[in-house]
Amino acid sequence: MKILAIEASGPVAGCALLEDGVLTAEYSVQYKKKHSQSLVPMLDEMKRMLDLQLSSIDFLAVTEGPGSFTGLRIGAATVKGLGLALDKPVLPVPTVDSLACNLFGTDRLICPLMDARRQQVYTGIYENDGELRVIEPQCVVALSEITQKLNALGREVIFLGDGVPVNEAALGEQMTVPYLIAPAHVNRQRAASTAVRAAQIYAERADAALVSADDFRPEYLRIPQAERERGDKRNYKVFV
Repeated sequence: MKILAIEASGPVAGCALLEDGVLTAEYSVQYKKKHSQSLVPMLDEMKRMLDLQLSSIDFLAVTEGPGSFTGLRIGAATVKGLGLALDKPVLPVPTVDSLACNLFGTDRLICPLMDARRQQVYTGIYENDGELRVIEPQCVVALSEITQKLNALGREVIFLGDGVPVNEAALGEQMTVPYLIAPAHVNRQRAASTAVRAAQIYAERADAALVSADDFRPEYLRIPQAERERGDKRNYKVFV
């Protein structure tokens, strides 16, 4: 099975190909360029390096959200364009779940922190001692809310994500249980982790996990600023 994964939900733009459980390529950039400038060139380079026929992939995987509103739109537009052109389905992967998949084989709790601004984080609580288990599903909350839950669980924690540097001082003040901060090579979103998580989801749910490229929509967990300014308080799901 070939899974082509796209990552654009945060500071990192990336793509990866997972073939029969083997990561055959991963491209990742976290720099000044916009995702709209870097994502398609990376896809083209990966295709060239692997002599990849895009028609041979089984489905596309993408982090569906939460994350950067602009980044999620770019990721969605990319997979929708590819999916429609290739007539391939999409498997949406929760962003925080994908980030938690960076870590493996630990008895510590895993807590991704993505900077949601407005003094909030996109976060969740996970275990991954060999199989990813969701203890607290992805959500958007104040940092103090997730640290209270972690302290109550009474176990050592690993934090990762772009929300860690922003909140590092507050973590030192709020955490009463021991914790670690993941190192640079595993502390941001990775297309490879999205591909692996997509494979796990597909193994559990098969075709029920897939949506058509036309039907795929990113999920934000929070109303974009433009909608907030218009006073729109509905549960928000973006249509692109």
